[in-house]
Amino acid sequence: MTNTVITSPGKTGKDRAIVMGGSIAGLVASRVLSDYFPEVILVERDRFCAMGEHRRGVPQGRHTHGLLAGGLRALERFFPGLFEEAQRAGGLGVDLTRDAYWCFEGGEYRRFASDLEGLLISRPLLEGIIRERVRCISNVHFWDGCQVQGLISSSDNRRITGIKLGAETAVHPVLADLVIDATGRGSHSPGWLEAIGYRKPEEDRIEVNMSYATCHFLRTSDHLDGASMASIPATPNNKRGGVIVAQEGNRWVVSLTARSGETVPTDLGSFIEFARTLPAPHIYNVISRAQAIGEPQAARFPASVRRRYERMNRFPEGFLVLGDAICSFNPVYGQGMSVAVLEAVELDKTWQQGCRKLAQCFFARAAKIVDAPWSMAAGNDLRMPDVPGKRTVAGHFLHWYLAKLNMAARYDMSAVMAFQKAKNLLAPPQSLLKPSLMARVLSAAFSLRPVTRTSAKSAQQTA
Repeated sequence: MTNTVITSPGKTGKDRAIVMGGSIAGLVASRVLSDYFPEVILVERDRFCAMGEHRRGVPQGRHTHGLLAGGLRALERFFPGLFEEAQRAGGLGVDLTRDAYWCFEGGEYRRFASDLEGLLISRPLLEGIIRERVRCISNVHFWDGCQVQGLISSSDNRRITGIKLGAETAVHPVLADLVIDATGRGSHSPGWLEAIGYRKPEEDRIEVNMSYATCHFLRTSDHLDGASMASIPATPNNKRGGVIVAQEGNRWVVSLTARSGETVPTDLGSFIEFARTLPAPHIYNVISRAQAIGEPQAARFPASVRRRYERMNRFPEGFLVLGDAICSFNPVYGQGMSVAVLEAVELDKTWQQGCRKLAQCFFARAAKIVDAPWSMAAGNDLRMPDVPGKRTVAGHFLHWYLAKLNMAARYDMSAVMAFQKAKNLLAPPQSLLKPSLMARVLSAAFSLRPVTRTSAKSAQQTA
């Protein structure tokens, strides 16, 4: 594939788009652009591997990932039948309110059947399925094993006209009408833009200082009382959390987290004992008697970072940024893949509308997608006393209110559905402040009795 690059540097780039980065964000962006450009080139520094295999450039792929319901529905828009295909490959379709334990504030959400469907699948398998779908698009070409050295700009630097590929001593230009950076958290775009006279985008950072470790275990039907996952987040009073998720191959993937500089142990015995200290016993009850597959692997996540491209008053034409290169979220919330897919939906809409100022239109749309999950994640992180950041009176009220909503959700299906729709990017966070829901939550908070149980049908209608 590299040979293709070397032998075609002289093309004008007219009617060509280049996408940098071959993970889910880059794959879905390539799918979008294939409808508008005669030629789309996806450039990835790794060599793509077989379906389901881990890629060297995605070390986080070994850890737990989540595809929220909003992201799954958006993927189906671009790749009809993907949900069924993923299940045939071993992924599990689950009812997110019936088949999962959601543990908050020392209790568990009420479980019941709903239409909130999710997909449990490993990151490498999901990425591989999407990659093969994109590979079948005739005008999309994969150039893997290629390192991007920088951008090419016009003489006045007002437009990006291509990219530079290759080693430092042998750089080859590849021209294009549009270049998209989907290279993830380690994106070089801020520095590349600065080098041609633009300011770096402002950054919002939330220093979560979190460590985590992941281990796989064999899964049997009697584990977790038949449920498919359990989420036990850290609380202001307990810095430890974890998640256990069923995956293809009759496996559990278990990720345990620690805050405030503490680390999760990577020897198996201590890893299992760490799980015993979580605010709920579900994970420990499984892994203390399940067979481990390999040893725990550790990682760190210092900070959530949001790059504010939408606030730049100057930005070159012919260039966009998408996915984690815009915003990399705290991984405990499982938002990154879904947000990238929803940003691709906005890219599609922006292109359909023929916006003259493509970057301004797209970044404004992308910011609205990021706002909701960022505010939910940031709000929850700022509940933790060790996380630096400004606390406001409104923020304190929201933290108090959400704690009461979590308590109401032990009994009230309307509270469960409202929270899950917001978490799964199917409703804005403001929907949690709907007057009818607030009345139920506050009534429960100041009553000695739990809120009245609602039917599943009325809960979905209320939410």
